[in-house]
Amino acid sequence: MSLKNIFVLVLCALSAPGGARADVVELKEKSSVTGKILAEKRDSVVVDLGYTVLVIPRDHVAKISSGDAAPAERDSKKKSSSEKKAVAAETRNEAPVSTGFYRSSPKAGPERNVRDLVNQLGEAVVQVRTPGGLGSGFFINEDGFLMTNFHVIEGETQISVEVYHQKNGQLERKTYKQVRIVAMNKFQDLTLLKVDDKDAPKFKTVGIGSADALSVGERVFAIGSPLGLERTVTEGILSTKTRQVGGDLYLQTTAQINPGNSGGPLFNLSGEVVGITNMKINFGEGLGFAIPAEVVRYFLDHRDAYTYSNDNPSNPFRYLEPPGRTKQSAPKE
Repeated sequence: MSLKNIFVLVLCALSAPGGARADVVELKEKSSVTGKILAEKRDSVVVDLGYTVLVIPRDHVAKISSGDAAPAERDSKKKSSSEKKAVAAETRNEAPVSTGFYRSSPKAGPERNVRDLVNQLGEAVVQVRTPGGLGSGFFINEDGFLMTNFHVIEGETQISVEVYHQKNGQLERKTYKQVRIVAMNKFQDLTLLKVDDKDAPKFKTVGIGSADALSVGERVFAIGSPLGLERTVTEGILSTKTRQVGGDLYLQTTAQINPGNSGGPLFNLSGEVVGITNMKINFGEGLGFAIPAEVVRYFLDHRDAYTYSNDNPSNPFRYLEPPGRTKQSAPKE
């Protein structure tokens, strides 16, 4: 048995000698030994554990702490340090991450009420119209990039977007007709659009959160245009995070989803998009589904692989040319 294994067995039942000064020997194996140091030699440290004496090779010792401070005080200091590190790590996790193309947060921020969030986020949610129907969408980039479902624009190239700008406390409807398809993934029902109108302003945007950070039973809400009724808000809870439909996993929610909601955002109570609503079960109530935010972020991060090809409009993928064979130059004589 190795020395490291002996240390582990000893530490499992280790206790400091009662009433004696306790020294702490921190080991490089991320563990420690508490007892009374009898001797510190050049090549070893001798520690009295109370029931036996342990000789620790010096090259296994990381640090020796004097027993002048009471154990409770040392524990308090260690706990305080750990708490500070935990708070710092938590702060880092909560900080929004910007890819330069969209905003994302791996951990949900503070919760707010739906009324305030709707007033803040409503301007970023839009109605997507085509000659064959309509759906919803939302801006992820102030330059006019927005997300919707593939089935909302499937087979269409004439697309318009209705935005509700807030001016002087009033909502002003504006229709943008120069909308192009940037990228799309038919199999995950996702499409990235871009408003190219010359008079387009900087648009209000929403950040993309994490569906993984949600718990079943948490409250969520959707904003969209069910049956063409723009800016409709529905609220519910997350029923499950792993509902399998057609081989893919979806978020299931009790928030009411109807035709026209497709492509719209599903928000958590921090105002972050945790999913894109895309379908419901027609013969039931409170059975709506959304594409998880993690799938959306993957699509956006790899959007070049899904770039729309004008040469083949029916193809949701642009297949890149295979690399050419490397030409080998003739050896110089």
